[in-house]
Amino acid sequence: MEEKTLFTVAVFAENHVGLMNQLSIILTRRCINMESISASRCSIPDVSKVTFTCYSDRLTMDKIVKQIEKRIDVLRAFLYTDDDIVYQEVALYKVPTARLLDEQHLEEIIRSHGARILEITRDNTIIEKTGHSDETEALFEELKRYDIGQFVRSGRVAITKSPIEHVDRFLVEQEQRRLRVNEI
Repeated sequence: MEEKTLFTVAVFAENHVGLMNQLSIILTRRCINMESISASRCSIPDVSKVTFTCYSDRLTMDKIVKQIEKRIDVLRAFLYTDDDIVYQEVALYKVPTARLLDEQHLEEIIRSHGARILEITRDNTIIEKTGHSDETEALFEELKRYDIGQFVRSGRVAITKSPIEHVDRFLVEQEQRRLRVNEI
């Protein structure tokens, strides 16, 4: 059996209701769990980019990407490994302000992890850490002993290392195909 790898899937789609449900159904049928997910508009007008990660083998993920591309709203979907992309996540941590003031080690931990303080109130301090999931998890593990109140991490956001945007090339090809059909 092939070893499971963490894959990142980037889905470019028209911004319509129901895409997340369709993606969920495709993955659920194959018993694949999304490890992280993020969605936002992208550089192309009226197009959204959904980025999700999951563990699987290459063959299964290739099949999943082909299924995703069959969806009407989907323009293109791309499959990447960590070597193909630059990616980050954002994590937020809430710790009691009293602990921050009383424990000098806490400030050292925050600095050593390259985190920053976003907000300080009488009751709580909100800390932000940007990085890969292992980095945000490492800070979480260290903050546990300081009565961490809340912890949340975003889904992965990623861009390719490629000098071109593959979905742009696809859209140009589609437009050229459309123009040839109209000429006939």
